[in-house]
Amino acid sequence: MSGIRLFVGIIVMGAIVPIVLFLLLGLKDVSQFLTIAVSTLLAWGVGDLLSGILERPRLKDRSPSQALKHDWQNRSGE
Repeated sequence: MSGIRLFVGIIVMGAIVPIVLFLLLGLKDVSQFLTIAVSTLLAWGVGDLLSGILERPRLKDRSPSQALKHDWQNRSGE
C-alpha cells in the first residue's frame, strides 16, 4: 500500500464518511461516531487488502477460482 493511498483512505474512510453518516443519521454520542469510524475504516482496510491480493501477478488473466484450482493441482502433484 502506498503512502498516498493510505493517507487518503484514512482521511476519507476514517473521518469524512463517518462524519457524514453521523450527521445524516442524527446521532448524538461520541461513542456512536467512533463506532462508525472504526467500522468504515475496518471495511476499507479489508477491501484494500483483498484488492491487493487480487492484483498479484499470479492472478493475471485468471479468475481467483482458476488460480486456486491451479495451485491445488500443483500442490497435490508434489
